[in-house]
Amino acid sequence: MTRKGISKNSSVYSSLICSFASLREVKVAEDLFEEGKSKQMLRDLGLYLKLVLMYVEEGLMEKTLEIVRAMKISKLRISDCIFCAIVNGFSKKRGFLAAVKVYKELISQGCEPGQVTYSSVINAYCHLGLYSKVVMLFSEMEQNGFDWCVVAYYRMIVMYDKTGRPKNAMRLLAKMKERGCEPNVWIYNSLMEMHGTAKNLRQVEKLWKEMKRRKVAPDKVSYTSVISAYSKAKEFETCLRYYNEFRINGGEIDKVMAGIMVGVFSSSQIDELVKLLRDMKSGGTRLDGRLYRSSMNALRDSGLQVEAKWLQDFAVVDDLFYNMIILPQFLGIW
Repeated sequence: MTRKGISKNSSVYSSLICSFASLREVKVAEDLFEEGKSKQMLRDLGLYLKLVLMYVEEGLMEKTLEIVRAMKISKLRISDCIFCAIVNGFSKKRGFLAAVKVYKELISQGCEPGQVTYSSVINAYCHLGLYSKVVMLFSEMEQNGFDWCVVAYYRMIVMYDKTGRPKNAMRLLAKMKERGCEPNVWIYNSLMEMHGTAKNLRQVEKLWKEMKRRKVAPDKVSYTSVISAYSKAKEFETCLRYYNEFRINGGEIDKVMAGIMVGVFSSSQIDELVKLLRDMKSGGTRLDGRLYRSSMNALRDSGLQVEAKWLQDFAVVDDLFYNMIILPQFLGIW
């Protein structure tokens, strides 16, 4: 650098390294880093972060760990945000196994996770199906005083759902509230879906009322979960009540909601079914094969041949289903 007229200044090294790292010019950034390190001129946390992010983006785990070691030698703290960025970066770049591996390597280097990192690694273990590891890590997180992370609680509840442990999930919800950690809509949605699948309508209704009482606004998933629960129990009037509330609040119909309500309306409310189909058409919601067949059968069984013809001619359907089913019907092939 000095032969080219560039002064030996730590801020110059930092700026150049950050610039080349941002451009993903790995070799140039590495050469500048080694030169600056040999002259003991690298003290800026920002340049280390840029190098970490560069190596994470390249999926280079050993190089990332080398920079972390250099940071430790320079007595720079590896914060929870940095720790989490590395774990999440490798999760995105190389998958959940890589995320767990880099987490273990960082722990072995003396890095300390916080609640954000714990939550990310819990998520990785959940996706890998390593549920005993999930429980162990969550317990460690609690022991270290990080018991306010809603995302970690959510991941635990999802895990309890997958492993068929609703009582554990409800105990965890109670523990959350005792600690003053407010459940969010994700938590309530997961619990309502869990109890809805088990047809435990009493618990679904209790959770819904609690959510409203705590002023947690239900979203589309909330309404879908509660309507699906009552649909499975064939309590169609209750389904209709929640559906009307959903529409009054501006809820838009997607395939999942449409699939539930086609089943509800097909049982007795054919006029509402026709209205639903028209709303779907005007909103551009595409019908798949199952929805098309269910709707068509309900209309024909009710003697509504005109509406059935309208559905066949004008329904917005998936292109593949149109080519395989509707077009052959129209051409008289079937």
